Amino acid sequence: MIIGFEAKRVFQNCSGLGNYSRNTINLLTRYYPESKYKLFAPRLTNLYIPPDTVEVITPVNYFSRYFRSYWRLHLTSKILVSNNVDIFHGLSHVLPYGIEKTGIPSVVTVHDLIFLRYPEFYKKLDRKMYETIYRSSCLRSTIIIAISNQTKADIVHYFGIEPSKIEVIYQSFNRRFYDRLDNEQKAAIRLKYNLPEKFILSVGTIERRKNQLSILKAIALEKMDIPIVILGKATEYMEELSQFIVESDLHKQVIFLHNTTFDELQAIYQMANLMIYPSFFEGFGLPVLEAQASGCPVITSNVSSLPEAGGDGALYVNPENIKEIGYSIRKILSDENFKTDLIQKGTVNAELFSEQYVADNLMNLYVKLLDAK
Repeated sequence: MIIGFEAKRVFQNCSGLGNYSRNTINLLTRYYPESKYKLFAPRLTNLYIPPDTVEVITPVNYFSRYFRSYWRLHLTSKILVSNNVDIFHGLSHVLPYGIEKTGIPSVVTVHDLIFLRYPEFYKKLDRKMYETIYRSSCLRSTIIIAISNQTKADIVHYFGIEPSKIEVIYQSFNRRFYDRLDNEQKAAIRLKYNLPEKFILSVGTIERRKNQLSILKAIALEKMDIPIVILGKATEYMEELSQFIVESDLHKQVIFLHNTTFDELQAIYQMANLMIYPSFFEGFGLPVLEAQASGCPVITSNVSSLPEAGGDGALYVNPENIKEIGYSIRKILSDENFKTDLIQKGTVNAELFSEQYVADNLMNLYVKLLDAK
């Protein structure tokens, strides 16, 4: 079987959508090496080195290289046919126009529809573009993968898609998070970023939806002196955080990190006293599983898909309740037995999202689509 992937974010996104895309390709090539895999990517970067068994197709002529988005959305369908692709999978919301006319069964993964549920977090032009492309891809696909039951419900609600067309297949995560680094490796990263011996951690794009401001407010309200490391891509929301940090005199406690490598993230999870992820809404919430696999206790929100991800291995809070967030941080920092129990439950929960399980579900879906062709 030759499986093609829409692979823009494999090479151009270092966070959630990119991680999902890279993890998907890695686990399929590992557990099903007998199939052939082709990545259709408008641009290559050093962000990802594909396995030797993976072929990468990129624009070849001047027009396609100059208009890469057009190549991705409008020209890829014809290229799939010439590459004898049996199944095509859009890994992040997008299918090329015209694929429905090729006879090639298509899958599109939808991670979330947050731009429709919380339009205030997005620019109007971005919202319209996302809605047009995502809705079209869902309607034209043979089948849709939702990464959580919450996302499936949103697809049905906002796009009017029949539930029978949507399969829920959870994300996996990079199993290297289970690998424990030695003290020397962690010490080198602690030194590089001047990290304190004890700190709490927040991982994710620094944006209003991720709700990092509530963490800072909880620290200020509870008068906690423990440092916090906020790790993720910066947006204009940083200005709001910076203003609160100045007003609350927290500048000595807050450390912002951007563009860390995988190895560095792995070490930082393992050094943190806890990871807090009080997002207002998530399609899934991969950092919850990464932290659990790393042996880091997790606080996360009791809304959207996050209880699906965290299972019994997380402490849940109302993301709008600052006092509750502060209490939960104190609970983990002060109650060693509770912390140990939460870590153990988190490790067990993370195993439910094993690579083998996800790979089997994906391949079974591909086979079913090919048999039905």
